[in-house]
Amino acid sequence: MAERRVAELGPGAACCGWNHCGRRLASGAVDGSVSVYDSHPSPSSKWQAHEQAIVNVVWLPPEYGDAVACACADGTLSLWEEVAEDDQLPAWRKRKVFEGGNCRILNVHFGLHLGSLKMVTTYSDGQIKIFELLDSLELDKWQLQADFQNVMDPVSRFGKPACTSASIAWNPRRSVSQQASFAIGFNSDSPHFNSCKIWEFEEAHQRWLPLVELGLPEDKGDRVCAVAWAPNIGRPYEIIAVATTKGIAIWHIGLNTNSDGRPSTENVALLSGHDGELEWDMGGMTLASTGGDGMVKLWQANLDGVWHEQAVLDCSGSRV
Repeated sequence: MAERRVAELGPGAACCGWNHCGRRLASGAVDGSVSVYDSHPSPSSKWQAHEQAIVNVVWLPPEYGDAVACACADGTLSLWEEVAEDDQLPAWRKRKVFEGGNCRILNVHFGLHLGSLKMVTTYSDGQIKIFELLDSLELDKWQLQADFQNVMDPVSRFGKPACTSASIAWNPRRSVSQQASFAIGFNSDSPHFNSCKIWEFEEAHQRWLPLVELGLPEDKGDRVCAVAWAPNIGRPYEIIAVATTKGIAIWHIGLNTNSDGRPSTENVALLSGHDGELEWDMGGMTLASTGGDGMVKLWQANLDGVWHEQAVLDCSGSRV
């Protein structure tokens, strides 16, 4: 959730995202252009990425230079890299375009595992595709690693739902001994796809498997608006926040698996009032949320583990 509001970036701004060090901001516009801001209010770079509106801008991990992925309203996804050639000023060059085919690409997220860059993409027909970068120096060389649906039983097929959005959160921990994993939820007309699920990569068989479903039995069909995985600094469990129309559910996921091979899960809180974007601070202690009220709420747990509203910020950034 960018500290600089989209409205401050110009009347045509539609989405924005900070790079990993928080020093550069990329903004996508309704006219298909992308602007990058450094420390000054005027963009340091601006280019035409697509003909239709940009719906999401995501920075690649810093290990791969200055590069962004732009999801467009026409259902395509493009990768852009900032390069300097022949002593000229740096310029943004298109490296790759991914087509959605008969469906639209809804969202994209990047994750690192064992020195390899993974790209998770979601589609309007409920499919999840994972691509792997083959050459760290060539952002145009990707290979499809997996293609599956967001259901707990991968063998069953539930047809193709109509999905309007999807939220992805890669596990931010980078332990060498830990398997790659991410959480994902859909906003669709099919309850089987909607609930947030954690997927983990099984090295032995080189495949992605559903690890656990985050949802109470009566809530598993709820449309998911946002998912956020908290950074973990010494906790004996992971924390994932899932926003639906009922509010924000806070989940604890055990680090060890039970006899059935799955980790323990516990819904420790349901925070009401917001169903928009979610983002954790760097320590994984404070959750920021947005909603239709135009406010930003900050949530924290006290020493007893009880979650509460810590602060409310209005659109001008002042505290209410």
